[in-house]
Amino acid sequence: MFRTRLSRGRLFRNLLLCAVNLFTGIAWADAEAGGQLYAKYLALGEQLTRNQFSRPLVLASVETPHQVSGEIYAEIDHPFSDVRVALNNPDGWCDLMSLPMNTKYCRAQAARGGTVLKVNIGSKSAESLKAAPRIEFKYAVAQMSAQYLDIRLNAIDGPMGTSDYRIAFRAIPLATGKTFIHLTYSYSVNLAARLAMQTYLATLGRNKVGFTRVGQKADGAPRYVDGVRGVIERNTMRYYLAIESYLDSATEPPPVALEKRLQSWFTASELYPLQLHELERGEYIAMKREEYQRQQTTD
Repeated sequence: MFRTRLSRGRLFRNLLLCAVNLFTGIAWADAEAGGQLYAKYLALGEQLTRNQFSRPLVLASVETPHQVSGEIYAEIDHPFSDVRVALNNPDGWCDLMSLPMNTKYCRAQAARGGTVLKVNIGSKSAESLKAAPRIEFKYAVAQMSAQYLDIRLNAIDGPMGTSDYRIAFRAIPLATGKTFIHLTYSYSVNLAARLAMQTYLATLGRNKVGFTRVGQKADGAPRYVDGVRGVIERNTMRYYLAIESYLDSATEPPPVALEKRLQSWFTASELYPLQLHELERGEYIAMKREEYQRQQTTD
């Protein structure tokens, strides 16, 4: 009897020790990842204070033969605790991902292995859901603690030869009471996607540019990156502005929050008309109200 009790006691202590070690390992992983992001914040000090955006923000993009990606580092005027609560929420991600003009629908649903965001991406004007291809993002909280947040949205397949969509959001608190974030957006492309993109860039997107300055025009005006990098930079900025607009409205009642984030996103995007202007405010607000109502009743 004594030996049985002793064995059980040892077993309990061993299980407790394993749990402590696991928790400590998670804490160290959060601390390491948060420390790396804070080191980036310090390294970007000059760029965050002096840039073309009139806000503490740094944007970059990369294009390879098979992938295109954009990333933003930014200091946002929200406490980390509020950011963690608001964005640790798949429904909230649908609310913010619906703000860019070409998102026609978003619904978070429970699925095998986690939560999926069903997102229809189409044109920048009013469009039926049948005409807007669907992308299914798997939503996951990769890491979360009192000092670090890491959320991932991944989709295997996309429209017109695109695949491996990845959206990652990381955040840490700052001593100022604000939050430092890192947003990345990328996807892979095959030959069909390249051909479709070339058609777009030769027609509807021929005058579109991104945010990275790559030179100077004859009249002294800045020349901005165009092509595929211009596309990814515009979309990454749209998602960043959506995150800020969602956070600005997160504590409001639902009807008020919707109107506030729509107005906020449009106002913010119009600060960069060369890159982001597509519709007039009234057209945008009316279209988004209709899309919001549609996604409340459509699976």
